[in-house]
Amino acid sequence: MTTTTVTTAEVLTDAFGRVRDAVHAAVADLSTDDLARPPAPGANTVAWLVWHLTRVQDDHVADAFGGTQVWSDEGWAERLDLPLPRDATGYGARPEDVLAVRAPADLLLGYHDAVHARTVALVAGVGADDLARVVDASWDPPVTLAVRLVSVIEDDLQHAGQAAYVRGLLLRT
Repeated sequence: MTTTTVTTAEVLTDAFGRVRDAVHAAVADLSTDDLARPPAPGANTVAWLVWHLTRVQDDHVADAFGGTQVWSDEGWAERLDLPLPRDATGYGARPEDVLAVRAPADLLLGYHDAVHARTVALVAGVGADDLARVVDASWDPPVTLAVRLVSVIEDDLQHAGQAAYVRGLLLRT
């Protein structure tokens, strides 16, 4: 029996790669109008879900590693030019905020891919010993790097799944 050793960095890279794959599948071949169309009044759109999950990943991973966000560093805030506060991530969004996220697939995926690339570069150096490092002491118990990264992956995959579901609804109409 052969055993293979898998590193913490490899597991994290694989997980974030699955998020990226799910995002690309949800957005593939949808028009800007389809991306911005809610399946029902007050529901989230594919565009909003993808933007939101990407903003959260960008924000939370940057914070966990003491860095800055791709959103501002690489000009994505200007390129997407959304009529929302510059630091918005989607938490507490109202239906009108959801509808304000209107962008073509290439921009949504470009931003997501840029965040993915930065995330993978950051987690490439993570070893098992790094996972216990506290990244947010304001919670009880304090949030460790492990908890933060798993939380981001879980949140991203839920939203990517929701985007895939909305995509399916849109393609049936």
